[in-house]
Amino acid sequence: MTLADKVAAALQASVLPSVIARGGEIRVLDVEDGTARLEVTGSPGAALPLAARIEALIRHAVPEVTRVVITGPAPAAAAGLPGPRASRPLMTREKSGRDARGPHEPTAAGGDVADLVRGVLERDIKPVIAAHRGHAHLVAVEEGWVRLRLEGGCQGCSLAEVTLRQGIEPLLRARVPGVVGLTDVTDHEAGREPFFSAAKR
Repeated sequence: MTLADKVAAALQASVLPSVIARGGEIRVLDVEDGTARLEVTGSPGAALPLAARIEALIRHAVPEVTRVVITGPAPAAAAGLPGPRASRPLMTREKSGRDARGPHEPTAAGGDVADLVRGVLERDIKPVIAAHRGHAHLVAVEEGWVRLRLEGGCQGCSLAEVTLRQGIEPLLRARVPGVVGLTDVTDHEAGREPFFSAAKR
């Protein structure tokens, strides 16, 4: 049994059901040089809140793993387009248990908060929610509060609140200095084709 097989077995036995219940999927991409790379598809809120639990589980089950990198699909893969399946890092957890800065994370120096938020949305959020036909539109940033409108499969989705509160908001707060919180300005009642309707829940 390879290290990747051991990581997959540990996830299957414990974390995978929670991720699926939150509207996502997680799979092992590879394990190299002590780093386990996992890909999350579906709702960003499905696995990111469980990152500490996932890391602890993997380190316990597979002591050779010292670092866990959780990625989302590349834009081509998320849109179902042909192209390389390069993944985008969403969160890295090192053996210390702390979140490490991802390669796309903006720094505190320079840049308008709205521009930084747009960058995180474009690079890290939109490719993931596009797998559910969703789109996130920045309406405004006022005194640190991000006003966001969800569209497509996210508008009216029964898991939209999970995506916002457990996926998008924590990611924005971690990556954009000055973000206090998130306000959803979506008219969910007007959603025509939610990815998860109340009946699917």
